Formats: sequence, structure tokens, C-alpha cells
Amino acid sequence: MTVTFHNPPAAPPPAAAYANLAEIDLGGTKLLILSGQAALDHAGDLVGGGDMRAQTKQVFESIDALLTDRGATFADVVNIRTYLADMSRLREYGEVRQSYLGDARPTSTTVEVSRLFRPGLLLEVDITAVVQGRA
Repeated sequence: MTVTFHNPPAAPPPAAAYANLAEIDLGGTKLLILSGQAALDHAGDLVGGGDMRAQTKQVFESIDALLTDRGATFADVVNIRTYLADMSRLREYGEVRQSYLGDARPTSTTVEVSRLFRPGLLLEVDITAVVQGRA
């Protein structure tokens, strides 16, 4: 088993001293564990202000860039954890999320939190994916 950490340039860099992605090589299968992604651009600026749809799109674009860098797609996602600052916005989040997941039905946990690491953030999402023989 080998563990490597990545910060692919296609995705916004981490907001602090951590890696965006851990890749665990299990011999023919790779486990990808993504750090929580928030609506920040490559400069670290908030994207989408109070717009849940815009923030969700930015989050899933970042997730897509991380997955793509390791040869994965949303079809490889096995778990999603979502932290929402306001659960009453779940429908907005869910509609955008579904546009990325398509037919995939990974396990999922969604919780409301009192606040996220930066003012103005409405959500943070982390992903676990399993890639067999491609990454």
C-alpha cells in the first residue's frame, strides 16, 4: 500500500497547510480521499457570495478537477459528506449536485453546521472515490 498526497494545479489550492487529495494505492485499486472543497477560486477568493447554486457549482467544479487529475469521474464516487451553513438551502444544493452526479448514487451525509472556516461560505463538500485499474 502506498499513500501519496496531491495538490493538482487544475483545482484551487488548499486554504491552509494540507493536501487537497490523498491517493491510496491498494494494488490495482486506488482510494481517493478529497479534502473538503469550498467555493474558493485559484486566488482564494470567495465565489458566489450568498448564491448557493453558484457556490455549489464552484465546489463541484473543483471536485471534478481533482477527480479528473487522478483519472476518476463522479461515477467513481462512493461517499459524499456535505456541510451546509443553512439546511433550508438543501434543495438548491441538491439540484446542482445532481447535475454532476448523473446516475451515480453514492452514500451521502449532509449536516448543518453553525459556520464554516471563512465568512460567506455556504457549504463544504468532501468526497471519497474508488478507482479500479485506471488511475
